[in-house]
Amino acid sequence: MHKSAYQICINWLFERFPSYQNVGAEAYKPGLERVFELLDILQIDPKKLPAIHIAGTNGKGSTAAYCASLLQESGLKVGLFTSPHIFDFSERIRVNGCPIAPKYVIDFCEHFQNLNSTIDASFFELTFAMALAYFQEQDCDYIVIETGLGGRLDATNVLHPKVSIITTIALDHQEFLGDTLAAIATEKAGIIKHQTPVVIGEKSEATQTIFEQRAAVLNAPIYFSENDNEPIENLPLSGYQAINLKTALMALKAIGFDILPQTLFAALENLSRNTGIFGRLETWQQAPKIILDVSHNPAGIAATLPIIEKQCAGQLFILYGASKDKDAKEILDLFPKQAHVAACVFSNLRSKSIDDWQQLGVQTIFEDLPSAIEQLEKQMQPLDLLWITGSFFLLSDLPSQKKIF
Repeated sequence: MHKSAYQICINWLFERFPSYQNVGAEAYKPGLERVFELLDILQIDPKKLPAIHIAGTNGKGSTAAYCASLLQESGLKVGLFTSPHIFDFSERIRVNGCPIAPKYVIDFCEHFQNLNSTIDASFFELTFAMALAYFQEQDCDYIVIETGLGGRLDATNVLHPKVSIITTIALDHQEFLGDTLAAIATEKAGIIKHQTPVVIGEKSEATQTIFEQRAAVLNAPIYFSENDNEPIENLPLSGYQAINLKTALMALKAIGFDILPQTLFAALENLSRNTGIFGRLETWQQAPKIILDVSHNPAGIAATLPIIEKQCAGQLFILYGASKDKDAKEILDLFPKQAHVAACVFSNLRSKSIDDWQQLGVQTIFEDLPSAIEQLEKQMQPLDLLWITGSFFLLSDLPSQKKIF
């Protein structure tokens, strides 16, 4: 079948600029020099785009979605940049929920190719530049930008945001960011800017001082979302999602947005339409219930598990997928002993193999997601719950006829 011009461009992006999504560590290029060069030749001024900049180990995507939806329901035109994508590249770059047009992706790639630039940009850097160019062309009132990895050296740190947000800090990507919470917090604190408010989503003894000291040096007002006494009641959110929402509300308050209750309810009700957010405790089907989730590190899994258990009226089934570089044993140990736990290989090349799972002592291993769901559903009763978790890449393999996109 003949490939579309859009698919050719996407392949070129992935091949010429290997992406972390596809190859992992070797795609990681810290530092901001290339990004400044890139924006310079593309004539993009990051200072001109009113931004909300979000870093953190867990909760970045949800917090970004809440910010974007709240701003949109307040009548603004909002650009949203997140990663990785689940089904299609265009999910990463949206304006008021609509994914970037394939024609724009093609035009941008052709324009960059015609510049004959020698800039050895990473996939993420070029994608971020594309997002800013698109948001600039679309004349967005606000842009909400999620960091890729870390903060201090992340490509997105060229921004001059109106407010910075740091969600939760946990051990993840230690090979790049350090192997203690303090070291990781120091990298994330790199997004705090001079005299720019920063909102911290989670207060922790291991990280609080680091954030406070960095904010003091830069004369940046600092807020901890749990210090906000405004109750978030009667909302269909629990656990960490309520914390992420509170963090988003506090960030908007810090830059002068007073969100009315009706705006808040509309933002939540239309969250998926406004942002395309997917796979955060997403109920995919009822009776038996299947919940999709992208938690992928021990802290994320531990925060999600109580919410899952609360929803399970029968037997809990867990289908877990993970990349080769993840410490799956630590996560497997978190799962309840009485749960039926199975592992699943996904199609992305970074997936753990059947052999990897066998070495970890997993008894039930599936070669692909569609057959895993089919087989597990046959074993389930109406009150049972299947939690599919562990990786964005696992959800990418969902059967196409059931996709919510």
